[in-house]
Amino acid sequence: MQSEIVNGTWKGYLGRGLAPRELQFLLFVAVGLTAKEIAREAGISPATVAKRLTNAMYKLGVTRRAALVAEAMRRQIISPLCFALVALLTMNAVANVQSVEPARRDRRPPSVRIAQVRITRRSETLEAA
Repeated sequence: MQSEIVNGTWKGYLGRGLAPRELQFLLFVAVGLTAKEIAREAGISPATVAKRLTNAMYKLGVTRRAALVAEAMRRQIISPLCFALVALLTMNAVANVQSVEPARRDRRPPSVRIAQVRITRRSETLEAA
């Protein structure tokens, strides 16, 4: 018997609490398909897909499909195949955020902001001279 199921960029592990068909449909949800699209792919009725997903949500103790994917990841039932790429992109984003000044929220009218920028720049030039 196969111990993992791969679907797109996701891998699911059998024997961790979900039936094989529930795991297969969970992977389709993780990819972003709707019940109708999953049914079309599997050649079954959308009601059957909905029932399998409802069973999986009950087993994992969640009520929404997004929470189903998150809980399955937390319990290591599913994992993205591109995990290294995600980690690399996250590290790159963190490095870029640290090098840039944090964005400042300014709710004043634009004319006041422009005037303050001009005054600030003029005072910076006078200090430099």
